[in-house]
Amino acid sequence: MEYVLIFITAVFVNNIVLAQFLGICPFLGVSKSVPTALGMTGAVTFVMILATLVTFIIQKTVLDPLGITFMQTITFILVIATLVQMVEIILKKATPSLYQALGVFLPLITTNCCVLGVAIMVIQKDYNLLQALVFSTSTALGFGLALVIFAGIREQLAFTRVPAGLQGPAISLVTAGLLAMAFMGFSGIV
Repeated sequence: MEYVLIFITAVFVNNIVLAQFLGICPFLGVSKSVPTALGMTGAVTFVMILATLVTFIIQKTVLDPLGITFMQTITFILVIATLVQMVEIILKKATPSLYQALGVFLPLITTNCCVLGVAIMVIQKDYNLLQALVFSTSTALGFGLALVIFAGIREQLAFTRVPAGLQGPAISLVTAGLLAMAFMGFSGIV
């Protein structure tokens, strides 16, 4: 039951984008089409789970025992950047078609603050390894859900007559705000 609560909370109640405002840059920048949003979701999910696993192990085996927890942020940033580069190299060699499909998404993940935020939150919440993996997976799925819904709405807005003063980024921000308010309705679940 504990893992179900972590899942529901991370996906709906404390959505990383709509409630905690992490990952706004890819949320606004990569949400112009649903296929692009799905590609970004897959890439973020993979990197977020892998980064959480590696940073958790580094925190528990290196930073905590040596008493250098003040190095957490810089260490996690370096780990995430290294993981993204390694994933990019492996994908380029092993499956060039998948590498081409993800293309620009992998380098974007290096600067996605969601990945770093989840790695730090896992340590702050004092999760064990299984809880950390459930949390990172759920958070990535929540990010993806918000991104895909937003992309779908933006695709529909392309066919709608929007007033001149709201065209472009303005209607996107209004839509994001309304989507965040809609997700607030889940706050009473947990």
